[in-house]
Order: sequence, then structure tokens, then C-alpha cells
Amino acid sequence: MPSAQPPRAVFAMDPVHLPLLFPAPLLARLRRTAEIDPALVVRDFADPAAESALAGAEVLITGWGCPHLDTEALTALPRLRSVLHAAGSVRSLVGEALWERGVTVSSAVTGNAVPVAEYTLAMILLTGKDAFVHRERYRRTHAQPTPAETAATGNLGRRIGVIGASRVGRRLLELLRPYDLEVLLHDPYVDVTEAAALGARLVPLEDLLRHSDIVSLHAPDIPETQHMLDRSRLALIRDGGVLINTSRGALVDHVALTEELVSGRLHAVLDVTDPEPLPADSPLYRLPNVFLTPHIAGSLGNELERLGLIVVEELERLADDLPLAHEVRHADLARVA
Repeated sequence: MPSAQPPRAVFAMDPVHLPLLFPAPLLARLRRTAEIDPALVVRDFADPAAESALAGAEVLITGWGCPHLDTEALTALPRLRSVLHAAGSVRSLVGEALWERGVTVSSAVTGNAVPVAEYTLAMILLTGKDAFVHRERYRRTHAQPTPAETAATGNLGRRIGVIGASRVGRRLLELLRPYDLEVLLHDPYVDVTEAAALGARLVPLEDLLRHSDIVSLHAPDIPETQHMLDRSRLALIRDGGVLINTSRGALVDHVALTEELVSGRLHAVLDVTDPEPLPADSPLYRLPNVFLTPHIAGSLGNELERLGLIVVEELERLADDLPLAHEVRHADLARVA
């Protein structure tokens, strides 16, 4: 992309996200790098009001709510060279036609991994402390727990099983390092040496499920991982074990999981479910051994600015003819979220 003049860019997303992704100082920095109209946020590539801007756009800055970039959309973007996604996965955004044209794609998924890993760390430490169990008991009894009731409480030596050395999984492994925990890892693309470097012991999935006190899911949502935690694998988790899912609900057989949770055998922290949201009559809303949140682990509120910053930095690299730092390659889509 020529560096003699700023690239022409267009926003394409739900405009509600724009002020949080690009607050005033960050937007000003972006406008110093690219020619862009912050008042134009495209929701429909066939919108006549956006036709002229799209026809000249070399860079598309996308986010949640951006239409699918298929062949029809690309007819409105004849000069498009790069898509900078101010969100996470691009799997549902980018069509084959865009890859065939050779458009480069970048995603702020690394920035979105940070709050997910932070949320997960918090939940690991809280569940290791049996905080949710003691909270429910305290609400009922208004009494301090007895030594017998806290005998199994504590994070010293707690064994954590991490499924997936994804961006979130790797960030979580980094965050777990200061704590007195034993960490197991399952990932088919990681070897023993790399796992050790990440601070974990590589084990088969079934062994991880059998031997972990807390299991945390960070695998991508791809055909090979659909219901990877099915009825038989859920049954391997020890009695009283905890499942944390901040990845995608489809990775777990929710019928089988619901049965395990209703029985009281397992505990769960679920930020994602299948379906999402759950039906109003789902028992998971009411079970004391389930901590259910509405898909909040990812970037929210002021955390969105981190995603905007990644995009601005990528745009600056483009303007200086430098390689993208967060490029998404077509070949990688088969095994990433």
C-alpha cells in the first residue's frame, strides 16, 4: 500500500460499538493515519449512501455487526486491500472470495483473549476456594463454615486442566504461573517441550479429565471439537470437579452436562452455553452448583479500547509498508476460532 498518501478506510460494523472501540484520542490517532469519515459506519454494502466511500476504500475496519464479506459485498469494494477486524474471530465474517482476491486480514483476537483469560483465572481461584459453594451455604444458614465444611477448600496444589493452547489458553497459562497450582494441558498441536515451556504438563484429553480438579475449555469451535466433552468424557471428571467454559457452548453436550449438574455431581462456571441464551426453563439458571454469566468474559466496556488500539497500530503498519502483526491466514482457519 503506498505510503506517500494515507490509505482510504471505511468503518463497517454496528455503530453502537464505535465510540468504545475508538474513543476520541484513539480516533484522532486513527485519522492521522488514514483518510476516514467517522460519521460513516456501514451496515449494508449495498447502501447507496456508502457507495462512493466503499468504491475508494483500501482498508475496511470491521467489528461486530459487519455484514459478511462475500462475493456480492466485494463488488462494492473494488480497491480493498486489507480488512482490520476490531473484534475476535473472522470465521463468520470472511468469505472465500476475499481470500481468493488476496486481501490481507488482521484480527484483534489477541486483545480479546486478555479479558477472557482474566475472567477464567478469577473463576479458577474462586472455585478453588469453593467461593460459590460457601456463598450458597452462607445465604441459607447465615453461619460461618465449620472446619469440616472447609476441609476440601483451597488452591494449594489444585490441579487445573486446560483444554486448548489457543490465544486465550496461552494467556491463561501465563497468568497461572505465579500460583501454587499444577497445570495439565491437552492440545493436539502442542508437543511436550512446548507445553513445558508454557508451564504445563501435556497429557491426553481423557487423562486430563480424570485427574483435574478444575477443567477449563479453550479449544476452537470447529467441526472436530463439536461436543468434544460428550457424555462419556464428562463422566470422567471426578465427583465435585468443576468445568469452566469461556470458549463456545457447542464444545459440550449440554444435555449430558445438564444431567450431571442437576445430579449435583459436578460444578460449572458457564459464560457460554448451547443454545445461547438458554431456554427460560433451563434448570441451570437456578442450580446452586452453577455459576452462569451472559457471555461477558470477552471484551466489554473499556476493554474494547484495547481492540481499537490493535487496529490503529495495524493501520499504522500498513501506512508504513510494514507487515501486519496480527495477520490471519486462510490456512489457519481450519484450526483456530
